[in-house]
Amino acid sequence: MADTDLQNLTDRYVAVWGEPDADRRRAAVRELWSDDAVHVLQAPQELRQAAAGLGFDRLVLEARGHAELESRVARAYHEFVAPGTYVFRARGDADRLRDVVKFRWEMVPRDGGAPAGSGLEILVLGADGRIVGDYQFIEG
Repeated sequence: MADTDLQNLTDRYVAVWGEPDADRRRAAVRELWSDDAVHVLQAPQELRQAAAGLGFDRLVLEARGHAELESRVARAYHEFVAPGTYVFRARGDADRLRDVVKFRWEMVPRDGGAPAGSGLEILVLGADGRIVGDYQFIEG
């Protein structure tokens, strides 16, 4: 995959989380992820602490298939982007090793300022170039 293709992939990935139109967001999910793709999220620290308090030593959140992925993306959009508070952006550090792509992203205030959140994304691509595995680590 050429650098421009890698940049295109990460740009499209980050853009879907900020897409306001539900139909375009749904279409983008279907273009980016394979039919049975999985998105695995390392739960934010506060959720992991709550789970630990209940005796669970591990808390992993998972969305599988287009319907669950659409719901996950829409939920993030409505919580963080729709109110006009934040936007998501890639940090421009994407790299690829065979079928694995990694990059970092940030959630920044729409009006500027320091990032309010960030994460590391690990994508596993299928033969058709769509995502089959999406592993998200919240870093801040």
